[in-house]
Amino acid sequence: MSRAAVKDGNGKVELGWQAADFRLKTTDGRIVTLADARGPKGLLVIFMCNHCPYVQNALDRMVRDVAELAPLGIGAIGINANDPDSYPDDSFANMQKLVAAKNLPFPYAFDETQEVARAYDAACTPEFYGFNSELKLAYHGRIDPGGMRVPPPGSKRELFEAMKQIAETGRGPAEQHASVGCSIKWK
Repeated sequence: MSRAAVKDGNGKVELGWQAADFRLKTTDGRIVTLADARGPKGLLVIFMCNHCPYVQNALDRMVRDVAELAPLGIGAIGINANDPDSYPDDSFANMQKLVAAKNLPFPYAFDETQEVARAYDAACTPEFYGFNSELKLAYHGRIDPGGMRVPPPGSKRELFEAMKQIAETGRGPAEQHASVGCSIKWK
């Protein structure tokens, strides 16, 4: 595991932070690492779970965005760090059901020890970390302004546009809005 997330003076994960490595089991039984998940132009790390209403609301948009980012060279991985003993909906078996039901276009991995979530300083689900081709953090924000609702027509696709910009320039947008969602369920 690489060093933990570096924070700025406001307690936010600092842009430019080098992605922490990981080795996690995915719902299809494979072990995936940071190197496996990345694309040639960058990587999107999504902290998510099954039960969170924010994730449930945004899941179809996440699937769409990841599918549209793949041809731009952006890899993606979903990571569930929630404690399944306290939240059985977030169990590995239920993660497998979610992948099948939604046909996720990215590996969905279980952070059983919660070490990866701690290394990334993840706080909520969904939470998005966008890295450039050098695996330096260029975006740490939300998918869009929807929250628990479908965003109004014409709303900016903040995550997609940020990751597209990262694929094209290596840099994220100057304006980034923090993710909103359910807290990670720590052991």
